[in-house]
Amino acid sequence: MELTRRGMFALGAGAAALALMPALPANAAVEDAIAAFTGGAPVGEGGITLTTPEIAENGNTVPVSVSAPGAVAIMLLATGNPNPDVGTFNFGPLAASQSASTRIRLAGTQDVVAIAKMADGSFVQATNNVKVTIGGCGG
Repeated sequence: MELTRRGMFALGAGAAALALMPALPANAAVEDAIAAFTGGAPVGEGGITLTTPEIAENGNTVPVSVSAPGAVAIMLLATGNPNPDVGTFNFGPLAASQSASTRIRLAGTQDVVAIAKMADGSFVQATNNVKVTIGGCGG
C-alpha cells in the first residue's frame, strides 16, 4: 500500500476528528448533570469556596475541598473525566458546617466545578482549573 500526501492529510484529519469526539459527549454530560441538579434554574456566582491545587503532580489523588455556608447540597464535577460526576454532598439541619473535602481522580488538565444549592433554593457555582502533569484515568 502506497501512502500519498493526500491520503496522509485525510488520515490526519480523521485522527483529529476522532480525538475531539470524546470531548463533546463529556460537555453534554456536564450540562445534563448541572440541569438535573438545578432543575434548570439559573446559577449565580459567589457564596461558595472551591479549593483545588493549581498544578496536580499526579491525577490519581487530587485534593479538593468545598465550602458553602447555608447550603443544603453541593455537587462536584470534573469536566474532562469520562464520567464527570464526582459526587454530591447533602447537609441536614444538624450539620455543623456545609463543607466537604475529598480526593478525586482527574484524567488530565481540566475544570473542577462545584455547584451549591442554598437553603433559599438558589444555586451558586465556583470553577477552578487544575493542570495535571500525569493523568489519573488511564493517562
